Amino acid sequence: MSDSGRPAPSSLWRNGDFRSLWVGQTVSQLGEQTSLLVLPLFAVLTLDASAGQLGVLRAVGQAPILLLSLLVGAWVDRWRTRTVMVLTDVGRTLALGAAALGGLLGLLGLPALLVVAFTVGALSVFFDVAYQASLVRLVRHDQLVRGNSALEGSRSAAQIGGPALGGALVSLLSAPIAAAAGALFFALSFLSIRRIRRREPIPERSGRPPHIARRIHEGLRFVVGDTSLRTVCLASAAFQFCFAAMMTVYLLFLPRELHLSGTAVGLALAATGPGALLGSVLAARLPGRFGYGVVLMSAAALGDGAFLCVPALHGSAAVTVPVLVAVGFVFGTGGQLVNVMVMAVRQTATPDGMQGRAAATITFVGMGMTPLGSLLGGFLAQEWGLRTSLLVTAAGMLLSPVVMALSPLARLGRTLPAGAGHTDPSSP
Repeated sequence: MSDSGRPAPSSLWRNGDFRSLWVGQTVSQLGEQTSLLVLPLFAVLTLDASAGQLGVLRAVGQAPILLLSLLVGAWVDRWRTRTVMVLTDVGRTLALGAAALGGLLGLLGLPALLVVAFTVGALSVFFDVAYQASLVRLVRHDQLVRGNSALEGSRSAAQIGGPALGGALVSLLSAPIAAAAGALFFALSFLSIRRIRRREPIPERSGRPPHIARRIHEGLRFVVGDTSLRTVCLASAAFQFCFAAMMTVYLLFLPRELHLSGTAVGLALAATGPGALLGSVLAARLPGRFGYGVVLMSAAALGDGAFLCVPALHGSAAVTVPVLVAVGFVFGTGGQLVNVMVMAVRQTATPDGMQGRAAATITFVGMGMTPLGSLLGGFLAQEWGLRTSLLVTAAGMLLSPVVMALSPLARLGRTLPAGAGHTDPSSP
């Protein structure tokens, strides 16, 4: 039943709160994808940053994942996710707005970029943990896969528009204008998220709250004790470490080795978006036909292996850009299939009161490796050269499907078993 006592709508899209979450997530991701490209491109094209400096910039932006994820997970489980998302959107709007103003005044040097990157990264940790926990509190258990597919589809749309828009704005206008565009998207996300009206059930708010260290320990113990979630952590850590290293080299390889403009770099990166959009659609259909395990293994191997051909590219943009677009499309499709299915596995295996901590623990173990990967990518690019470093880091991404293939995830069937403790939002 809904809060008003009327039967809950059967269609996911008739749920106004879900629509508000979906719209807010879409524009929030668009702002994040824009800023993720704008800051590195500003450093490379305007400040002439070295490989090591670019690695540091990316690591600083990713460091909050390692530093804050566990604390954020324990904190989000005791608060309304709507409140968390609204406040983080305000903070990111102000941070990128300040960056835009500083750039227009000629004050946006590398130190300022580091501060902005860390601030946006920290607030994004709060938002990402909160929106994952929010979906479970807003929709029924049987709508989780469709809900995740829609939210991941919004991320796909952002991957289409964000890099292309960011690259074009940096090339045609300026980095401050591109940063201002990111701030505008976060402001629009704020306006949408604040329209969510459902009063979420907040687990464990009665009585004296347990110590934060105890809550973090409970989340870690729960994830480590579940074979599927433990495998997700290990596979995510292997992928994110190698992917962060590869992307640091990739962002140098495109403009300096292939001599692509900012617009062409944005187009190459944006190609993952259409692929991810297709992956979101397929994720709602393929597991029920072929089984989660088969689709998961195939998508991971195909998507992660796509970048292996990039180090061999030579020639003009007319030759290299179409190949890069194709690589990005394949990577986006496979990666999105994996994202949607892994998120559904995590949500169905986790009780409501543990959702935030489980998401944060997996984020901490997986995404927490990205700062180290970024630093490694910068080091390898300086010591081994761009082509060799790109080949090694791209090959390393295949560790993730190997880890999953050796686990129970590879044997998942056409349905996922419901975990204990999940409360149906449509229930009284």
